[in-house]
Amino acid sequence: MRQACYESAIHRKLAEPQAAGRTGRIMIRTRFAPSPNGSLHLGHAYAAIVAHDLAREAGGDFLLRIEDIDGARSRPELAGEFRADLAWLGLAWDSEMLQSARLDRYAAAGERLKGMGLLYPCRCTRAEIAEAARKIGPDGPVYPGTCRDRAIEIDGGVSWRLDVGKALGRTGDLFWEDRIAGTQQAHPEVFGDVVLLRKDAPASYHLAATLDDAADGITLVTRGLDLFAATHIHRLLQALLDLPVPAWHHHALLLDDDGKKLAKRRNSPSLADRRASGEDGPALAASLRGGNFPAGISLSGILHRHA
Repeated sequence: MRQACYESAIHRKLAEPQAAGRTGRIMIRTRFAPSPNGSLHLGHAYAAIVAHDLAREAGGDFLLRIEDIDGARSRPELAGEFRADLAWLGLAWDSEMLQSARLDRYAAAGERLKGMGLLYPCRCTRAEIAEAARKIGPDGPVYPGTCRDRAIEIDGGVSWRLDVGKALGRTGDLFWEDRIAGTQQAHPEVFGDVVLLRKDAPASYHLAATLDDAADGITLVTRGLDLFAATHIHRLLQALLDLPVPAWHHHALLLDDDGKKLAKRRNSPSLADRRASGEDGPALAASLRGGNFPAGISLSGILHRHA
């Protein structure tokens, strides 16, 4: 309870509008961005509530973005279920967008980065990368640059990777601000050369999310602590593509009784099932806000600002 209430206090403090120019205010605009490859669960509910409340307490906007470009895994019919889940929780959003409406934007950014000499084609499989890797990064085995200096035939489909070292040579040192953990220096090199254009989807999460946040005018990227490290790559892409730089708020995660993050792949109970059973959605939302979690569910720690 104490931990949940502490984070709630942080939410209230960080929702205060920030000074900006003559108006004295920066409009807070947040988003909740689920992928329709499985039903929402309590972890999603908590994430949506945090983003929604940060916007509402500051008189700002809350956006729903459906990240529906994950190939065969994406199930369009789930978008309606997500809307029903959020409404059941008592959450209202000001606008909505689908990633599938922005494929041209992702392709154009990819071509721009190719023109800058920062992308190269890769045919390596996950098994090959795992065997060749010498380091482990935030997403697992770090790609060792096998295809970086090779002549790769692109017919038949390839992935396109960002040459992170060359990219950093263009940008120099980069920094970003997390509203809880404070100022961070970007270290995208910990990921290695990440894929930006997938051969099985229009764009990677890193590229699509970064472009979407800019296009949607997001001023406070609100998401779980599990995506904290991804911000290093996103900050680099913002610098390369001349995109605005928001602030970030990486909130705590709901954990199951094994201390693992609630996840679709772990068959966490869905919001749709709770809704269908007649459970009271606003009451559930109030419980999550107050730190009164169902049996077996707890809240992770958060990163603290250095003194």
